[in-house]
Amino acid sequence: MLNPIKLASKNFLSSLDTSCEEFLHILEIAKNFKNKDLNIKFKDKVLGLIFDKSSTRTRVSFQVAMSRLGGTTVDLNPTTSQIGRGEPIRDTARVLSRYCDVLAIRTFRQSDLEEYAKWSSKPVINALTDLEHPCQALSDYMTIKEEFTDFENVVLTFIGDGNNVANSLILCGALLGVEVRIACPKGYEPNNLVINKAKKIYKNKNLLKITNDPITAVRGANVLYTDVWSSMGEENQKEEKDKDFNGYTINTNLVSNADKEAIILHCLPAYRGKEITDEVIESEKSRIFEQAENRMHAQQALLSCILK
Repeated sequence: MLNPIKLASKNFLSSLDTSCEEFLHILEIAKNFKNKDLNIKFKDKVLGLIFDKSSTRTRVSFQVAMSRLGGTTVDLNPTTSQIGRGEPIRDTARVLSRYCDVLAIRTFRQSDLEEYAKWSSKPVINALTDLEHPCQALSDYMTIKEEFTDFENVVLTFIGDGNNVANSLILCGALLGVEVRIACPKGYEPNNLVINKAKKIYKNKNLLKITNDPITAVRGANVLYTDVWSSMGEENQKEEKDKDFNGYTINTNLVSNADKEAIILHCLPAYRGKEITDEVIESEKSRIFEQAENRMHAQQALLSCILK
């Protein structure tokens, strides 16, 4: 029976806090949890959730994952804690790390997450920032691996805003040697720092492609992925972005340009009729709800490696 190994890095702030071998190990542990081939208990361990942003899948999947490991969860947000009254991060982090065994933080700035990690004596997990969403990427690549067995010759195309999800897909793609194509309007490309980091890791730099042409990007692709055009905190840009992203909807016409065995992913929530059509979400190619389920299994695996 495969057992979790301790990760080299204490924290999981970025997809690059794991090596390729560690990333694949987490996916294998997740597969074992999903198949009920592994039963590990961390009795009396406590996960602290600090969520500055609203959440459905991240919150519930972390809570259920921790419960399945035999632990408990303390759920915090600005309206129910002193965080909302402006308590310094360094104070909150030092106190909570005396109560909890691991902290999962969902916030806006990556620098705030890093500040928590600096002052916390316990491991910190990135449950989403504006820069990265590494836990989402774990479940994404788990879903891809379930479909195609391995990552060899897989082409992943992301259509939409070059946001935190796109950034993490790129970094994981670099670790795993997956061809990643990003199609977005001009001015919405992924973070340059992320692109440069990925290019340093990729053995073949041609495997990362950034384009403004969605049809070119999906041609022959095995995985089509999209996300909302306006992320949390961008509500005032919604109207403008809806215009800028005209033509970037994953619909049956766009899907027809992909590989005939291609699958569809979306990290949810989805605005049906905008970034993706209802027809595509409900099609036989969709793996969106398997992908959502895999959040729980991947995070259970991640927690088991961090708490070991």
